Amino acid sequence: MNFTGLAKKRCSIRSYQDKAIEPEKLQAILEAGRLAPTGKNHQPQRLLVIQSAEGLEKVAKAMHNANAYTAKTVIIACADVDDCWIRSFDGHRIEEIDLSIVTTYMMMEATEQGLGSLWVERFDPEIVREEFHLPENYAPVSMLCLGYANPEAVKSPERYDTERKPLTETVFYESF
Repeated sequence: MNFTGLAKKRCSIRSYQDKAIEPEKLQAILEAGRLAPTGKNHQPQRLLVIQSAEGLEKVAKAMHNANAYTAKTVIIACADVDDCWIRSFDGHRIEEIDLSIVTTYMMMEATEQGLGSLWVERFDPEIVREEFHLPENYAPVSMLCLGYANPEAVKSPERYDTERKPLTETVFYESF
């Protein structure tokens, strides 16, 4: 499948089957995150894989969502803020950009592996920090829910024909 086809196949899944992810599929997803580009190759990502019932309850607590979308695996994507590239012009530290790229790579590999995913930003970072004993220099940036999608949760790839703005509204050449 080409990249555009893969991108159209991917959709946000909020309902998963009661089926664990095979270790080799999880490894492929984590490897995709390892391959993701980061600012000046600092690789600040610190990925915490949660699969136990106890861990998933903690994730649900942090999301203020009783079932955490029923995902059987959640990756908490953290950044080591002491190991992030900083833009010299204005001192901007780019951990959110780096972790967004890493999470995107993992999300796309999950789709390639036949899994559903959901990128979650709605969580309480202090609960994550406390429940998972994050070191002080680790900032939780996002969570990636993973699992086998319930069939009714999967959306049609054709949805992009109507759900996305045309390029003429979002792309400009040389000047706005």
